[in-house]
Amino acid sequence: QLQLVESGGGLVQPGGSLRLSCTASTPLVYYAIGWFCQAPGKEREVVSCISGSGEVTNYAEAAKGRFTISRDNAKNMVYLQMNSLKPEDTAIYYCAAESHTFVNGVIQCGSVRDWGQGTQVTVSS
Repeated sequence: QLQLVESGGGLVQPGGSLRLSCTASTPLVYYAIGWFCQAPGKEREVVSCISGSGEVTNYAEAAKGRFTISRDNAKNMVYLQMNSLKPEDTAIYYCAAESHTFVNGVIQCGSVRDWGQGTQVTVSS
């Protein structure tokens, strides 16, 4: 019954930046949080995820070096900082509450319990 809400999407030029936010009316600290994207005609894909403490993160290969996931549990917020945006980043971005899943100490993204409604990111000149 977790109700997650994303914000921060919008229209940005190639090379620009956006910071997406995810929050809920109940504490998120107990959950790993993932960010996902879904472009038109594509499957929903993992972007990144972060452990409840914020100490452990994982990224899809395409997000490494450009995107940074973080959280501020005091504010009950999870963020996705998106830099050097490309047109192919255009998608609806979703946050999701996840169960903690580790393989050899690496957090695995995708054990989704609840989804947010999504926020549109459009990268275009």
